[in-house]
Amino acid sequence: MYLLGIESSCDETAAAVVADGERLLSNVVSSQFDIHAAYGGVVPELASREHLRAIVPVVREALSNAGIGYRDLGAVGVTCGPGLIGALLVGVTYAKGLSAALRIPLLGVNHIEGHIHSVVLEERRAHRDVEFPALALVVSGGHSHMFAVDRTRANKYSYRLLGRTRDDAAGEAYDKVAKLLGLGYPGGPVLDKLAPFGDPDAVRLPTSRMKGNHLDMSFSGLKTAVLRYVRDADFQTEIERRRVLFSRGRPTIDALRESASDECLALIASFQRTVVRQLLRRAEDAADEEHFASVIVAGGVAANSGLRREFSSLPVPVYFPTIALSTDNAAMIAAAAYPRFLRGEFDGFDLAAQPSLQLA
Repeated sequence: MYLLGIESSCDETAAAVVADGERLLSNVVSSQFDIHAAYGGVVPELASREHLRAIVPVVREALSNAGIGYRDLGAVGVTCGPGLIGALLVGVTYAKGLSAALRIPLLGVNHIEGHIHSVVLEERRAHRDVEFPALALVVSGGHSHMFAVDRTRANKYSYRLLGRTRDDAAGEAYDKVAKLLGLGYPGGPVLDKLAPFGDPDAVRLPTSRMKGNHLDMSFSGLKTAVLRYVRDADFQTEIERRRVLFSRGRPTIDALRESASDECLALIASFQRTVVRQLLRRAEDAADEEHFASVIVAGGVAANSGLRREFSSLPVPVYFPTIALSTDNAAMIAAAAYPRFLRGEFDGFDLAAQPSLQLA
């Protein structure tokens, strides 16, 4: 059974075809990075317009790469939330049109659940299975959530929210710090590549301690501490130099490294380690309180090399998606839709875009 997945929750238009819930036949992503880079972040109205422009050719390419036509599809799954309302509406409306025209089931998918299923899909492709119950950490530019995840014999998944960020998401903190240092957008991959060149012990940065739910997270205080450090340090000359580099096109990591002082590189390394250790500490605390057979780490920040290295110290199996399936993609949406397809849990044409949709 060929299931088409569609993802348009933020700044990437994506379509993928997954066969029988485990064979990834195509995965096409149209990124808007270059469009939003000039603004240092996603501009919602521009994102919506780009989704409108890209949705039809992206779906056509996904079907072509899979070697099938529209009439071969058995169902369509689409992100219905959370995300930007205008961006979500493009994907949801297009999926409804396909469902009606082809008379195939429509399946609305929670974007956060999709990230968790990116790992499930990867393991099935390798003829393995994730061990449940699992602790799932979803960390990206828009989300920092931790769930207890379990699966029944009927292939039904349950999610219980354990903790979440109370302010900035981890990926958002990365992007804001990168923008502050003149390192462009998106900032997470750049900071990750520069961090190994700095001393992570050189700059003392605060770690959050939460009142109430101690498994909740916070990154705004860390971001503010970095801002104050930059204001006190003499970074302005090198920041302006990097902005000139970006005005000529996207510079190489080597060029950015040469533009950064040892003190700036130390700040980057210290920031990355502080973020990663907060995430690791929350996962360890959750594991101390409940039994988990494994840990799932998903979302755009799951591509971070420091995070992958630190989480390898946990005493249970830790699952990461490949880099390609860490960031927003439609393969994960198709994978999350498939168990619901098997159970016949279809949506009607009243399916709505829900920007604040909760998973648990």
